[in-house]
Amino acid sequence: MDDCIFCKIIKGEISCHKVYEDDNFLAFLDIKPLNLGHTLLIPKKHFQWVDDVDNYDEYWQLARKLSKVIQKVLNPIIVSKVVYGLGVSHAHIHLIPKFENDGHIGGINPNNSKQISSEEMTKIAELIKNSIK
Repeated sequence: MDDCIFCKIIKGEISCHKVYEDDNFLAFLDIKPLNLGHTLLIPKKHFQWVDDVDNYDEYWQLARKLSKVIQKVLNPIIVSKVVYGLGVSHAHIHLIPKFENDGHIGGINPNNSKQISSEEMTKIAELIKNSIK
């Protein structure tokens, strides 16, 4: 899809802090992170909805694998897997680390994004990427 921001990221037209890539999927840090390590996992083929992704089981298995890596690297209380289905019309799973006293009382507040420097984002992306086996 020509006007899809995620398709542009996949094509390399827009840069990202990539943490994982294979033939079918791409994972990168969210530019408006709700917490340090907030990662988006997207299929490389354009699907509007997560439920439409052809290799659905593989998609969720990868989300689980990346969640465990984020857990190991950043040591949050939990890594939430969230599908809003809104915002960008390209299937995506949010992997959102939840930390103690992170300002997300009672869950995840989608309006409570954090300001994280590009340098810190690069550092976190490398830590996650280098911990994937």
